[in-house]
Formats: sequence, structure tokens, C-alpha cells
Amino acid sequence: MSTSLVDRLWYGRGRPLALLTPLAWLYRAVSESRRRKAWQARNESLPVPVVVVGNITAGGTGKSPLTARLVQRMKQEGWKPVILSRGYGGKSNHYPLLVSEGTSPGVSGDEPLMLAQATGCPVVVDPERCRGAAWALENGLGDVLICDDGLQHYRLPRDIELAVFDARRGIGNGAIIPVGPLREPVERLGSVDFVILNGAGFPEAGETLDSFAGVDHPDIHAMELVPSALVNLNSGETVPPEKLKGKPVRAVAGIGNPGRFFDTLRGLGAHVNEVPFPDHHHFRPEDLASGALEWLVMTAKDAVKCRGFAPDNAWVLTVEARVSEPFEQRFIERLRECSGQLKPHDTERSDHG
Repeated sequence: MSTSLVDRLWYGRGRPLALLTPLAWLYRAVSESRRRKAWQARNESLPVPVVVVGNITAGGTGKSPLTARLVQRMKQEGWKPVILSRGYGGKSNHYPLLVSEGTSPGVSGDEPLMLAQATGCPVVVDPERCRGAAWALENGLGDVLICDDGLQHYRLPRDIELAVFDARRGIGNGAIIPVGPLREPVERLGSVDFVILNGAGFPEAGETLDSFAGVDHPDIHAMELVPSALVNLNSGETVPPEKLKGKPVRAVAGIGNPGRFFDTLRGLGAHVNEVPFPDHHHFRPEDLASGALEWLVMTAKDAVKCRGFAPDNAWVLTVEARVSEPFEQRFIERLRECSGQLKPHDTERSDHG
């Protein structure tokens, strides 16, 4: 569905698809049944802390940039993180798959390759994330696992859960798929450790975010995606994002919420010609056609699929997740708590402070 259609059907005040409510009941019943079975089949725990970054809504919320930021902070604190991913959009002849700079996005999926390039830490792809986790530990790849988009993958044990939302869209009309955007009921937020609102704007000093979508929660935090650079796909030339001010831009985006990307470009002062594609779109050279005077700009997630055939005017807008220092401190404290609760014989650990 197009972004405008999704916004109208799922993120407006009403429920235009209310006639599909029986399907929503069925979706919820099947999801809860799978959750119970997966929960019963899971391993009790893993010998290292497991962090899951996900969402309870369909579509893009900014999970991958947040994962990259958490990985960066964990590395600063002395941890050796490993990213786990399902590898949506890719297909490998063997799993688990350790992603490298030269891995094809058609094999690994676009987001795992993007994260590997952005973070420089091991990224393990496996549709069976428990198997990927075990393989990463057997091979000594790290001492903390962070799963990008795995909130509903209940077979994977987890110690810390983060639910990420697009602050403008929120929970939409509050209904379960297909009537609304929810994969799980809003009450699910009561069991996550942190609720992250992408685009909420940071509260003033002394202010706190105590409630979201009718759920009171002790750890609700704001996040912003901040443009950091424009990088030419062919030459590698890097210029400041402000270079787009007043420029005609053909913006292509095959992501979950392309509207947010287009708004970011407008915020930089660009004159934007929007070209949205479905999430995880497999780009072809003809998708990147543009006018002679236009800047062709895309996301980092899309750029990994366009190297090799992108025209010379193709640029990637890199963004960084900015979160508050209090949130990062709370996250690191929680991570240390989880590490301290592991049995001493489970694993040999270095002291992380």
C-alpha cells in the first residue's frame, strides 16, 4: 500500500476497514497462539545479555538507526556486541550467515548489510534467530546480542526489550492488523523495558514522558533521526546535508515509512520530488532515472542495493539516532544488571564497569 493510503486507513481517527474486524480477531488469536508455543519452546536463557529492538506496529519506526546507536554506546562501554537479524528480503544457501562488506544484499537482506557497514561489528543473519545466537556464541563473536526487529520472535530469550514508535503516527487507530497497524495489543507495552518515540522531540529540562498510548510506563524516551552527511555512491565524496538547501531533489525510498524520509529532506530545504517504493524494494537501474539538474537522494538502507548501477548524481543521506544521555545511562545500567544476574559458570566475562 502507498504511504498516503496507509495513513488514511490505519493512522487516521476512524477505522475504514472495520468490516475486517473478524480477520483482526483471527490475526490476534493466531499471534497469541504462536507466542505461547514459542514461549514454551524457548531456551530458558543464553549465557550473555540479549537485547531486542522492535515494534508492535507494522511499518518503519527507526529501529535500525537505534540499533546502530546502541551498538556504538555498548562498544564505548567495553562490550562486544553482535547484531542478530532475520535477514528479510535476502536469501542465503546456508545459515547462519556472517555478513561482510562484500555480502550481496540479495543474500543477507538490506538492513543487515547496512548495519554491518555502519557499525563495523559482527552481524549474523538467520531466520531461526536462536540458531544464529548459538552460532555467534560458539564462535566467540561477542559478549552481548542485540536483535534488530525481533519483538515478536518469542523463541529467542531476551533480557531487555525496546519498543520503537514513529511519534507522529503512534498506534494509529489502535486496531489490530488488518483493521489497524498493531501487531500486538497496546497492553504489550507494559512488559517492555523501554518505549522509544522517534520524532517526539526532547522534553525540556525537568520534564518527563510518563505515558504513551494510554499506557503508563517508567521508561519512555524520545529519539530523533539527525542527518549526518551526504555521500556520493560512486565517488565516495562527502558533503554536509545542508548542501541540499534550495536544490531540486528526486528522493527515492523503499522503506517502511518513506514519508518521514521525504520530510527530512524538506527540512533541509530541498525541493523534493517524491518517488516511494515498497519496503525492501529490489531496485533496478530504471528506478534511479532523474533529471539532469536533480540530486538523486536515497536512504542508506536502499543504497546498499544500488551500488554498481547508481548514476553519478546518486547520493545517500546518512542519519544518526540521537537519544538522551539519561536514556543511554539507564540502558547501560540495565545491561549491567542483566549481566550480573547470569550464573558465573555460564560464561567468562570481562568487567564492564
